[in-house]
Amino acid sequence: MAIDSVVVRQRVEDLDAAVPFYEKLTGSTASRFGFAGVGLASVGPFLLFAGSDEAVQRVAGVAATLAVADLNAAVEGAEAEGAEVVMPIQPTPNGRRAVLRHPHGGVYEYVGP
Repeated sequence: MAIDSVVVRQRVEDLDAAVPFYEKLTGSTASRFGFAGVGLASVGPFLLFAGSDEAVQRVAGVAATLAVADLNAAVEGAEAEGAEVVMPIQPTPNGRRAVLRHPHGGVYEYVGP
């Protein structure tokens, strides 16, 4: 199992106000989408999110997003090393995802094909 990249998650109060800063910082154009009542913007290595306290709780409890080339293999490998599946693999607007709790307590979203 190899992690190809890490995406830093950042809650913001106003997505429209925050996106231009991150676009200038990274030199990337934001890709915006919604998921489970949360507004999101992917900008370079950042995933910005905004919404009501209730909606963002589903997103805020995850420390980072880990992109992998083979999601099935990554989840199986992490489980074999003691990780616990919090949310099994499921489709999203941008591919597939799973959420795992690592043996030392960190909670991470894994994304990939």
